[in-house]
Amino acid sequence: MKDLIIIGAGGLGRETIFIIERINYFADQWNILGFLDDSSEKQGKRIDGYDVLGTVADAKKFSDAYFLCAVGNPYIRKLIVERLESDFEIKFATVIDPSCMCSLKRLNIGEGCVICSTTYITLDIDIGRHSYIGGNTTIGHDSKIGEFVSVYAGTNIAGTVTIGDNCEIGTGSKIIQQLHVGSDTIIGAGSVVIRDIPNNCVAAGVPARVIKSK
Repeated sequence: MKDLIIIGAGGLGRETIFIIERINYFADQWNILGFLDDSSEKQGKRIDGYDVLGTVADAKKFSDAYFLCAVGNPYIRKLIVERLESDFEIKFATVIDPSCMCSLKRLNIGEGCVICSTTYITLDIDIGRHSYIGGNTTIGHDSKIGEFVSVYAGTNIAGTVTIGDNCEIGTGSKIIQQLHVGSDTIIGAGSVVIRDIPNNCVAAGVPARVIKSK
């Protein structure tokens, strides 16, 4: 079994533990050492049976372990990952819930990704590093998801969709086929995207429209 540290002891960190425990139920792969979290309130606490071992700055103490950054906000996740990569030669895990329906031979997935339960990922799909795909999400053929993307639960992404880096796709959103969502963009929960969405904006509604530029 490989030692693993979860960065972030919030909701996403706890969900990630849930996935890893499910993986280990079928075949022991990961020895979870505990969490690292910068919240002073969480220091010394035990969360879902695992200790908060320190802050992100303590990562070097566990340099032989693998890490997963389980922070929902893409910008914060990216900052943490870049900080760790600059400090030492870090190893990142990728975890896929056993219930995920996907073709591992035709799925290109980057390091540090978390794929939650009951996801359906079809053929010839790219998912960039350190992206999060929430539970009960579908991704259609030939779609490309960028780096540091958060796709929250219950989202439906049709075929040949491209999502840029550092995006948040809100819970229950739908994106029809052959569209592009620009980098650094937020799609509000429950939105239906029927046209391309540019970079650096917030879009929401049915159909989705740009409501704010960043």
